[in-house]
Amino acid sequence: MIKVLVVHDTCLLRQALAILLCREHDLEVNTASWSDAVTGLVSWQPRVCVLDVDAPEPAAPMSQLALLAEQAAERKCGLLVLAPPSRPGLLYRVSQARAMGYVSKGEPCEALLGAIRHVAQGEQFVDTSLGWDFLQASRVPLTERELSVLSLASQGASVAEIAGDLHLTHGTVRNYLSAITRKTGARNRVDAIRISQKAGWV
Repeated sequence: MIKVLVVHDTCLLRQALAILLCREHDLEVNTASWSDAVTGLVSWQPRVCVLDVDAPEPAAPMSQLALLAEQAAERKCGLLVLAPPSRPGLLYRVSQARAMGYVSKGEPCEALLGAIRHVAQGEQFVDTSLGWDFLQASRVPLTERELSVLSLASQGASVAEIAGDLHLTHGTVRNYLSAITRKTGARNRVDAIRISQKAGWV
């Protein structure tokens, strides 16, 4: 049996996905929210961890991902990312965690099942439909931290809220926003958000 942990911030969706996967004779499935992901990985000891990083609160999965990746590497658990199409910035950020598999959320369930079995065997799997997104991700001009700041700013978060969520000082957040504006060639923060959303970076 392949033990699989599904990490998703929406309870209904992660349970529905678990029910779908449990229909397969060789899969044993458990679920966790992002806040419980590390605990779930340590206690469940899965061979594959399926991650939906396109959460309602963008900072939530990103703040947990590095720790989850560290724990997964220690336990020889492969990370498999459910990637939203046309979001190269998000793909760039999660690729830093060295996931073994990437499946587009626009693909049918069979693609996910195949990816799980590849990753369980220690093989890398990249959905061919994500090829263009990976190419675009290599051209993202912003750092992972800048993308985190920009993602929160695009949700309407203030400097104080971004600082609190990312454990930064207000001055550091302002410096990041200035760098983002410069790197994107924008006139101001609002323009930087518009440019980045159009490019699919956030």
